[in-house]
Amino acid sequence: MVSFSRTKGVGSVKTFKHIKHGGAGASGSGASGRVTIVLCVISLIVFTLSAREAPQGPIHTTKAFLSVATTPVRQVGAFICSPFTGLSRVFTNITASENTLSELQQENATLRAQNAQLVEAKKSADRLQDLLKLKSAYKLQSLAAHVISSSTDSWTSTITIDKGSTSGLSVGMPVTDSTAVIGQISSVGPNSATVRLVSDESSSVSAMIQSSRAQGMLVGSADGSLRMTLVSVDQSVSVGDTVVTSGLGGVYPKGLPLGTVSSVEKSANGNYYDIAVKPISSNGSFEEVLVVTAVSDEQHASAEEVQAADGRKS
Repeated sequence: MVSFSRTKGVGSVKTFKHIKHGGAGASGSGASGRVTIVLCVISLIVFTLSAREAPQGPIHTTKAFLSVATTPVRQVGAFICSPFTGLSRVFTNITASENTLSELQQENATLRAQNAQLVEAKKSADRLQDLLKLKSAYKLQSLAAHVISSSTDSWTSTITIDKGSTSGLSVGMPVTDSTAVIGQISSVGPNSATVRLVSDESSSVSAMIQSSRAQGMLVGSADGSLRMTLVSVDQSVSVGDTVVTSGLGGVYPKGLPLGTVSSVEKSANGNYYDIAVKPISSNGSFEEVLVVTAVSDEQHASAEEVQAADGRKS
């Protein structure tokens, strides 16, 4: 009986210890919960009292005191942070300025390109208008064309235009720019044609001095200069006189400008003048041209001019 009582006592002790440990854990959790509840209750009480309290009450006074007490701390923090805030604003402003500058540069480039296009379009329109004026002044049957390439070397002086046989062009047709005769078609393809310039060594144009009607031949040379030959010394020729097409042969319409007399000398045999002629048009400035497609009867040389030319040749 005694041994049984001891065993039961030991079991009772173990059970008690287990209950004790379990009770401690539950007690800890309960204490934490009670603290939270107490804090919530206190906060609610303080909030309620603060809402009902007069501005001079102890709670408001305490809040004001704490605000004053923490002001130096806030000011120190603001002082420390202000350089970083300012630096951040500087970087932000720099980035914004760079973006604005880039946008302005792009806009400026676009406006420059558009302006260049407008200027070029106006110049082209002005040149075409001048061609129309020449066409109207001389009543030319003609076709406008654009110059697409040029070749002025020691052997040839030519340009290529963007019109050909499909546009009705053929070899021999005269070509002018907006101021004067510049050459004659020497070869033609379906969509382009080659123009031999008057400055080419193989070029020759029936010409005359506009003021005195003295007739001769305007020829090119290897160095690109122009000379008027076969003008007899009994004719009147002076520096500054205008040289125009004579209309002889029916190739060039009569009266189209060619150049101006720059010098007059007697040839070696003393029977003719050696006349240097300055071209009115510059070889390097051709962009748009007129091709004379037909010459009317009234644009040919008169019978008297043909007779005078025949007498000169004889």
